[in-house]
Amino acid sequence: MVNVSVLGYGVVGSGVVDILKKNGKSIKTRAGEDIKVKRILDIRDFPESEYKELFTKNADDVFNDESIKIVVETIGGIGIAYEYTKRALKSGRHVVTSNKELVATHGPELLKIAQENNVRYLFEASVGGGIPIIRPLRQCLAANMITGITGILNGTTNYILTRMKKDGMDFDEALKGAQKNGYAEADPTADIEGHDACRKIAILSSIAYNEFVNYKNIPTEGIKNISLTDMKYADALNCTIKLIGHSRKTKDGIYAWVSPAMVGKDMPLAGVNDVFNAIVVYGDAIGEAMFYGPGAGKFPTASAVVADIIDIVSHPEDGFKNNWQDHNGNTLELTDPSGIAAKYFVRVKSTDQKEAKRAVLAEFGEDVKYLRLPDSETEDEFGFVCGKMPERQFALSVERLKKSGKVDEVVNKIRVLEG
Repeated sequence: MVNVSVLGYGVVGSGVVDILKKNGKSIKTRAGEDIKVKRILDIRDFPESEYKELFTKNADDVFNDESIKIVVETIGGIGIAYEYTKRALKSGRHVVTSNKELVATHGPELLKIAQENNVRYLFEASVGGGIPIIRPLRQCLAANMITGITGILNGTTNYILTRMKKDGMDFDEALKGAQKNGYAEADPTADIEGHDACRKIAILSSIAYNEFVNYKNIPTEGIKNISLTDMKYADALNCTIKLIGHSRKTKDGIYAWVSPAMVGKDMPLAGVNDVFNAIVVYGDAIGEAMFYGPGAGKFPTASAVVADIIDIVSHPEDGFKNNWQDHNGNTLELTDPSGIAAKYFVRVKSTDQKEAKRAVLAEFGEDVKYLRLPDSETEDEFGFVCGKMPERQFALSVERLKKSGKVDEVVNKIRVLEG
């Protein structure tokens, strides 16, 4: 019998408890032992819960119980969750978590503490919800030199963009729908501004490249400026708009970014809709491999947590051999992605479009594709896709275009994703 304690009885924590009870027999077959939840730590009361006898508000009831060998941290954040995780690891207990913010912020330190105490710190559920991705990176793709990762990493933003495209909702309406359906929090900032996707691409990059990639150093842009008109232009380009997390390892170093992007409809990521996520991994031996599935939700995420628990019970001595290099506490300096060449879509308003296009030609050269929409509300504007250029050069050209006096407004600019 292996005793487990769950810290935080929220959406994911309650799902973990339910799965361990419901699937107990099959889990025992896979793990080789019974796994039992002995304590649930939460500051709230759950008098109607079938597990009410397991609840405590006192952390000492968990940490003073030597029979508890695995701690599941589903509290979230980097406050008390950080303190409890360190306490558990230092006391010789394995820890499993779905807490992406904690892993992205303190991953190297917590992995080091786990190694020093001969225990495991696992976090499969921190990135893709129910999508297996961390274990495949560590094991199934271990023979590869991973050169890049590109993915749709946030279910909330993907749901919003899907509803805008398919149902013609504007951003605010689609966001309200996401909140009503439980896909977005009351404060959706972390999702819609890209912070959630940023932490996830940082975790995946750290594992893939064996370097601690600090999410705070990744340029990040969210989706709140995407409009229905942008969606129409994307369709005219045979593209769809997705929030993309992207990283690459090159001879010059590692770079990463998170931003909305025009994704060609012939690319696999273009067909990933609603709350689903997808992650494409590029390896020198395998080429491209895509992992797809529900990126969030109670039971998909809880299933990944339980899978980590089973892994620990069946292989307690394995450890996490990919201990991200943290350069003695110094942050890895990422390559500036603004030097990487890419194509960009730009929307321009102008009452004199001939003069505006002359200004575009002067700044972006002849390798420009122009677009017009038939809608009456876009009579005073046009869009264009520029040729490949470094982002910093593109930004300077956009600023000069704004100051040229030939355009009334640069309405929006969106990266074009290339394979």
